[in-house]
Amino acid sequence: MNTVKQNLSELRNDIVPCKAKIIAVTKYFGAQKLIEAYDAGLRDFAENRVQDALEKFGGLPDEIKQNSSFHLIGHLQTNKVKKAVGNFDLIQSVDSLRLAKMISDIALQKGIVQKVLLQVNNANEEGKSGFSKEELNRDFKEIISLGGIRVMGLMNIAPITTNEKLQELFSDMNSYKKELESENGYELPELSMGMSNDYKIAINNGSTMIRVGRKLFL
Repeated sequence: MNTVKQNLSELRNDIVPCKAKIIAVTKYFGAQKLIEAYDAGLRDFAENRVQDALEKFGGLPDEIKQNSSFHLIGHLQTNKVKKAVGNFDLIQSVDSLRLAKMISDIALQKGIVQKVLLQVNNANEEGKSGFSKEELNRDFKEIISLGGIRVMGLMNIAPITTNEKLQELFSDMNSYKKELESENGYELPELSMGMSNDYKIAINNGSTMIRVGRKLFL
């Protein structure tokens, strides 16, 4: 079995010369694996659930907490917004105007600006969270005008499908990000897409963040 350090080295070799940031997804792994990843040089960690994240991240050594960035990548329920805002450096899974408004309101109450990504369901999968492109076209200007959030970019969770379809979906996301930037005069520096099974295709289509768990920890 490879160590986290070996896995990370292989992953970095895979994505050269791309500068995509590696986000370590610790959902199925304990704090010790996270510490191993930190010791190997990673500084970005993600969880799917707010409560799990607060418990796992909160128990880490101070050095790691002070020198790392923590991401929320799972669906954020409205009753967990208050706990999430301010406890994550980046909430990647904002999937509705209503949620964006709630995050902004609570951030303003706390006197902060919360960085977020907007999740786009460009495969139009039923039952999966995310804006359709039509919804985001309608709501984007209102979202970026909210005082308590800073929209840093877009996020996408691709379906399990063929490489050809993944290529199409990731390319479409990259093009769509550029369209939003051009049409709204607003820079979106981040494009979070690609996981353990499809990150190579994602980085070839402009991903700036890949979210990996199994590839890193198993």
